Amino acid sequence: MSLSPIGIFGGTFDPIHFGHLRLAEEMADALHLSQVRFMPAGQPPHRAAPRTAAHHRTAMVQRAIAGNPRFVLDTRELEKPTPSYTVETLEALRAEFGEAQPLFLLLGADAFLGLPGWHRWQSLFTLAQLAVASRPGAALSVDTLTEPLRGEVMKQTTTQAVRFLDMTPLTISATLIRAQLAHNRSARYLLPDPVRAYIDEHQLYPSS
Repeated sequence: MSLSPIGIFGGTFDPIHFGHLRLAEEMADALHLSQVRFMPAGQPPHRAAPRTAAHHRTAMVQRAIAGNPRFVLDTRELEKPTPSYTVETLEALRAEFGEAQPLFLLLGADAFLGLPGWHRWQSLFTLAQLAVASRPGAALSVDTLTEPLRGEVMKQTTTQAVRFLDMTPLTISATLIRAQLAHNRSARYLLPDPVRAYIDEHQLYPSS
């Protein structure tokens, strides 16, 4: 019996918003994922540390994914005392689920194009298939990639090693939401109401 694939979706989620959720939902449908594991980053090595405490980001993800049976919160990266490397997370998942379990690493286009700056990034291709959301108005393909990313993708023995998927073009970003709140503007309809209520309750992004 074949195993249903699992999606791995990491990010700072500071805060989580409809862009994240819609990407996960559409990829779950397109790739027939049995679940998407949302993994808030602890200490991301390739970007600045999240401005919001881990327990708040965890709580926001919990509220955002509640009610979707395919969405699961996985806090293993938050619990690490050292920087969170995606390759090490995937190695841990491989040890947990076994070699037969299909895994998809879900990435936005910008994250995918930045892979050559990630720790042991070439090993990602041996641990999971990569599913990449095309940016609005800028479809990705192997031919559009620059070296060394194109060379690494071309080295893969299967054409399914990287899947480029067109997503509904939502240009929402956590940066945009934080800016809206910093200027005392409404973030309604950019993120789920329970997340917005949690932000208001704890004054996570106070106006300047």
